[in-house]
Amino acid sequence: MPRPPQRRPGRATHVAARWGAAALLVRPVYIATEFVVAAATTGGYSFVADSVSRLGEVGCTAAYCSPRHELMNLSFIGFGLLLAIGAPLLARSLGWWVAALLVVSGLSSVATGLAPLDRDATLHALAATPLFVAQPLSLLVLGASLQRREPRLARGLFATGAVTAAAAVAFILSDEGTFSGLLERLALWPVLVALAVVARTCVRKSAVPLT
Repeated sequence: MPRPPQRRPGRATHVAARWGAAALLVRPVYIATEFVVAAATTGGYSFVADSVSRLGEVGCTAAYCSPRHELMNLSFIGFGLLLAIGAPLLARSLGWWVAALLVVSGLSSVATGLAPLDRDATLHALAATPLFVAQPLSLLVLGASLQRREPRLARGLFATGAVTAAAAVAFILSDEGTFSGLLERLALWPVLVALAVVARTCVRKSAVPLT
């Protein structure tokens, strides 16, 4: 029995997908904001030992101060919104489950920026936790859906998802240990790059569904 013809995406769908891809392509710039904010800290800040959230601490003491905390918290909010808005625009390419997980991740980032660590540590932890769960899971789900169509990309997503998931667990268990900053960044930064690669692939294929 012949398969019914598939409807080709309209111009509006292509335009929306390109805006979604652009949002994900911009997000790796977030890494630069960490360096800009860290450069202004006083009292010593370590990318290996200190969590990202310390850069967003509002209060200052003689021992430590992050004068550019507003930039850090705004970056949590801004880059989180890019993910929460961009993912649904690419849902036809990513799949709705992946898009939903990325929306959760983006909103978690926004909530993290609204709840600085030194204002309410418990609320900050509750806001940030979904990000560490949903992001690696989204990469693993997307990798599974791309095994046949994009095997090379799928392998990369599987590897990135596995590494970031392991790093997220280790970061949570480290409890501000010697390498907590390194573990946290290993859980976050690779996702930015992986999603940018996925977005670039969507643009290269003119927003034709990957899944």
